[in-house]
Amino acid sequence: MKKILLIEDDPAILNGITETLKAEFYDVTSEADGEKGYKTAKKEKFDLIILDLMLPFKDGFEICRDLRKEEILTPIIMLTSKKDEVDKLVGLEMGADDYITKPFSLKELLARIKAVLRRSQNSVYEPSELNFGSISIDFKKQEAFKNGQSIKLSSTEFKIIKYFFQHEGEVISRDQFLDDVWGYDSFPTTRTVDNYILSIRKKLEDDHANPQHFLTIHTAGYKFQR
Repeated sequence: MKKILLIEDDPAILNGITETLKAEFYDVTSEADGEKGYKTAKKEKFDLIILDLMLPFKDGFEICRDLRKEEILTPIIMLTSKKDEVDKLVGLEMGADDYITKPFSLKELLARIKAVLRRSQNSVYEPSELNFGSISIDFKKQEAFKNGQSIKLSSTEFKIIKYFFQHEGEVISRDQFLDDVWGYDSFPTTRTVDNYILSIRKKLEDDHANPQHFLTIHTAGYKFQR
C-alpha cells in the first residue's frame, strides 16, 4: 500500500481528498498546517506528498525547497488556487514533480498521482552526498568524515551505504544486498553482508554494539535511519 502525505489547510478539500485516496487503498496521513506537515515529511517515509501552496506557518514553496535541501526526494504534487504561470515554474524549479490548479476534479488528481508514482518507481536516485549525526559522506569523491576526521571506507562499503540511503527507512534483506550491491554474477554469502555492515558500524557508529543508524531487524535484514 502506497503511503501519501497530504498537507492542506482547507478542511473540505483535505477531507475530500483523504476519503477519495482511502477509497483507492492509499495509506493517507494528513496535516493542516505547513510546519507540522514539514516535520511529518522529515520524520516518516512516504511514497508521495500532496502539498498545498498557501499554508499557515510554512508555505508550500518553503516546504518543497527545504525538503530538497535535506535530500528528501519524495515525489511532490503541488496544489494551488493560483493560475500564475510564474508560481508553477517556481514550484517546479524548487523540486516539485507535478502541479495542479484548483478547482480540479478528484479523477484528474488520481490520474496525476498514478503518473507521478509510476515515474518515481522507474527512476533510481543517485545521491551525491549524505549527512547524518557527525557523519559526512561524499559518494562522488569517495570521501567520508566523522567529527571532521577522515574515515577510510572501501568501495563496497560506499556502495552499501549509498544503497541504505536510497532505501532509507525500509527493511532490506541480505538477499537484496547480494543482488543489488554485489550483483548476480558474484558469489558472496549472506555472512559477507553481515561482515561488511559490522565493519561500517565500527567505522561510523559511536557505539557499534548499539547502533543508532544501521539497524538490525530481527529475522528480516537491516534498516538505515538518520
